[in-house]
Amino acid sequence: MSNSPEKTAVDNRFYRKAHFLISAANATQFPVDGLEVAFAGRSNAGKSSAINTLCDNKGLARTSKTPGRTRLVNFFEIDEEHRLVDLPGYGFAKVPLAMKNEWQKLMTDYLSDQKVLNGLVVIMDIRHPLNATDWQMLQWCDHFNLPAHVLLTKADKIKRGAQQNSKLKTQKLLKEANINASVQTFSALKKTGLDELVTKLNSWLKL
Repeated sequence: MSNSPEKTAVDNRFYRKAHFLISAANATQFPVDGLEVAFAGRSNAGKSSAINTLCDNKGLARTSKTPGRTRLVNFFEIDEEHRLVDLPGYGFAKVPLAMKNEWQKLMTDYLSDQKVLNGLVVIMDIRHPLNATDWQMLQWCDHFNLPAHVLLTKADKIKRGAQQNSKLKTQKLLKEANINASVQTFSALKKTGLDELVTKLNSWLKL
């Protein structure tokens, strides 16, 4: 059996059915039934690319070199019972404070009140994970007993040994902080780690 990193052993055809449902500007617009998993991450960490790779649809989640383009909570429906959710990027510096506060409130409302949320994928650039805003997001998950999965993206930009070192260091720091979150490496470009991500999402969505 080949161990080629470009191949995936897990079928992601279910996620290929994902399509845009709604962009919510406030909590009253959030869907209230079914099950959801959400994606959060610092701007330009590769969140949109990870979602697009998962769903095999380059145009599903918007990608941009401009931080903070995702300003709403975007819901993608897979079927009547399952959704993926793209949360606004955090850590953006070049937007007005009032807009930051507005986005922060929207994310807070979603993470604290959305009862159908079963897990959060926290996107981090593998070359510099666990910045202050990443820690804040993981501590939020811990506070609300929300399962978290750290996706160390852009793994293709460093060598395999460095990938493993970053993963092990991240796991060690999380353990020392008593944060219960799983960790994996991922490359949207080469699709490495896609099988592990699909397995995690399947467990959260009860597939």
